[in-house]
Amino acid sequence: MRLFFDPAQTAHRPTQYGVHGRLITPLENPARAETLIAKLSALGLQQEAPADHGLAPIHAVHADHYVAFLTEAYDLFQKLPNAGPEVLPNIHPYVSSGADFAPRGKPRTTGILGRTGWYIGDLSCAMMDGTFRAAYASAQTAIAAAEAVRSGERASFALCRPPGHHAYADRANGFCFFNNASISAEILRKTYSRVAILDIDTHHGDGTQAIFYRRSDVLVASTHTDPSAYYPHFAGYAEETGAGDGEGFNLNLPLPFGADDEAFVAAVERLAEKVSSFGAEALVISAGWDAHRDDPLSKLAVTTEAYGRIGTILGGLGLPTVIVQEGGYSLAAVAEAAPLFTERFQAAHELG
Repeated sequence: MRLFFDPAQTAHRPTQYGVHGRLITPLENPARAETLIAKLSALGLQQEAPADHGLAPIHAVHADHYVAFLTEAYDLFQKLPNAGPEVLPNIHPYVSSGADFAPRGKPRTTGILGRTGWYIGDLSCAMMDGTFRAAYASAQTAIAAAEAVRSGERASFALCRPPGHHAYADRANGFCFFNNASISAEILRKTYSRVAILDIDTHHGDGTQAIFYRRSDVLVASTHTDPSAYYPHFAGYAEETGAGDGEGFNLNLPLPFGADDEAFVAAVERLAEKVSSFGAEALVISAGWDAHRDDPLSKLAVTTEAYGRIGTILGGLGLPTVIVQEGGYSLAAVAEAAPLFTERFQAAHELG
């Protein structure tokens, strides 16, 4: 297995994260990547810097006007009178939270405040001077991992930071700017006719779901904490099964607060069965470690051992696989869960 990471991904170091009515220090920070590199290197994986594949693979998933906003938002925001240190929204348009998950198009507003409210969905995506550089490098990491699999590598690990599965085609959300898993899947589609994205993060990957909601060539399957009182709140429900050509190609298995290892593993087994029945020829795993009971954002009772078990399940599918790093905010939990999952995945994958 090859491991991809670009040190430029640490350039994103915001100081503000809005939660429960307060601005606090962000939980998503460079220390997460540093911990993962150390633990995965101990398994024998050697860090590789990704090649620069340019904007084309990003534009294949994200609206060009959204990408343009990310490139210039910080500089424009700093020209405002009494501007704060980072780009944060203070106004949002009304958008219905229906089940169509359709792209919204380019906004009529041209001012930086209106554009910020249009393109940044919450207070977890503060942008600083190095944010675009880090997000671009994170996407390139996912691109390189997917291209490695297309070239014959059986599995690769994209250590993406900032993460990506909350990013919509035209909006940043939940610490995420570019949807790395979706970018990887789109690249794999150049070689494989059917690709599955299987998401094990404790938060539903609402951006990933929206991007492929009307498509039948990419299955999106996720288990996550019940969103009725949990982020992302407005998506991730069991009745969301796709629309149009995508009907039946989106599967959500929400877990109640307090769900334990058995519930988590059973849900992943169901997702794996769906991947097989779909006839997937390649797999993208959105790998978050934040379902772990020690994670500060977790509402579940999942232990480290569960990650070893699901590593065996997903490795056993035997598919060409890109593992894309998503959440996980307890460094201690990440240091246990990620290497155990990867070790068990590799062992099962070699037999698959």
